[in-house]
Amino acid sequence: MNKSRWWLAVVFLALPGTLFAQSALHYQTHFPPEEFRARWQKIFERIGGNSIAIVQGAPLTSGFTFPRQSNEFYYLCGVETPHSYLLLDGRTRKVTLLLPPRNERLERSEGRVLSAADADLARQLTGADAVLSTEAMTNEWMRELLGPQSPVVYTLFTPAEGTSQSRHEIQVANAAIAADYWDGRISREANFVNLLRTRFPRAEVKDLTPALDELRSVKSPREIALIRRASQLAGMAILEAIKSTKPGIFEYHLDGVARYIYLINGSRLEGYRSITASGTANIWNGHYYRNNSQLKDGDLLLMDFAPDYGYYTSDVTRMWPVNGKYSPMQRELLQFVLDYRNTVMKRIRPGLKVKAMLDDAKVEMEEVFKRTKFSKPIYEQAARKMVETGGGTFSHPVGMAVHDDGPYNRDVLKPGHVFSIDPQLWVPEENLYIRYEDVIVITETGYENFTDFLPSELNELEKLVGQGGMLEKFPPVSEKELLQRKRK
Repeated sequence: MNKSRWWLAVVFLALPGTLFAQSALHYQTHFPPEEFRARWQKIFERIGGNSIAIVQGAPLTSGFTFPRQSNEFYYLCGVETPHSYLLLDGRTRKVTLLLPPRNERLERSEGRVLSAADADLARQLTGADAVLSTEAMTNEWMRELLGPQSPVVYTLFTPAEGTSQSRHEIQVANAAIAADYWDGRISREANFVNLLRTRFPRAEVKDLTPALDELRSVKSPREIALIRRASQLAGMAILEAIKSTKPGIFEYHLDGVARYIYLINGSRLEGYRSITASGTANIWNGHYYRNNSQLKDGDLLLMDFAPDYGYYTSDVTRMWPVNGKYSPMQRELLQFVLDYRNTVMKRIRPGLKVKAMLDDAKVEMEEVFKRTKFSKPIYEQAARKMVETGGGTFSHPVGMAVHDDGPYNRDVLKPGHVFSIDPQLWVPEENLYIRYEDVIVITETGYENFTDFLPSELNELEKLVGQGGMLEKFPPVSEKELLQRKRK
């Protein structure tokens, strides 16, 4: 090898390391440090001046799943590095971010994230007063931090939410594990609480969950912008699914259309698993997920799906006819649900209680009952039950989780409350389940429906069915066709 070629080889071999050294360090860009500082100050107000709060970040993923920080930790600092901790000291009103040491082996595989080696940068990005290595979190360091007075220690007693997770569902799963005689593990959060109590027996350990839930119940303008975008993508995905619908295709084809819309528009994850249900039996299972049935002429199709966009999601549902034409029964029930939805929504504004709006809507719905000709008594009974009970219309908060934390309906509605409007009609005698769903935010004067652009009127939905969506542009290919192409 001549000298010039030798030097070229040296440069080529050194190039990967050079590129690695110059690779960008990942950190979120949706929230500035000022927003985190404001959240910390509200936490300080709630825990008091003789308390500290310690929040544990998510662990390293155990496979090739997409790494995602827990909602609670991300909400407080935006840091996605696994095995990080955040300490908020109510006595000094100072915040310390604890990051693990730099893991160069992991970085070669997955890229740079904030580590203890980036302390100065981490302070600038998050607004923390100090950044330390998690290696400093020894028992001695904690005892010195607590001091002789032993302040109250707040941490989360509830399970941390990860990808496509909501608290209640995690609690159900954790209870099943704990009840399994041959398993019996406690949750990671419960283990952390036990460690704090065991290692520092003089400290009183309390639940930070209520304070954090109260903060999360009212969304900031930046949070609302992310939910708005997630809702737009959900609506766009449903539009493409409607346009792609025709008898003979499978539910998973429409599921794939929706995922494609999410991916090409910057969403890497889903807020929850796709509900793409066709036919009475599948729709009746409220959280149906198999998505493997073939679409049949005459059936309804329900899609309930939304992306995880920048750690925020939405919750949007529509129902449409597979063949493009609602049957008389389908139209009868869907139109009534739509009328009820519209009657309630026009009453929504800040300063009112949910019960007052529902009670007021009941009065107007009597006129709808008078003009509606129900084809069966059981349909009218189901409709009256929906109106009498509210039928889940004011459903659940929406934000970082699809069933988000932080109640909005205990008192009056406030600007920044984000929740699902989801009227549901059940006819158990025929396994019929009919619903609409949108996500709205309360504003200073009323509300904003994030998916107002998505048709809800039945005639409009009918016109869209089979009008050439993404699936029409990229039709599914059968195994037989693939073999034929290979032979050619």
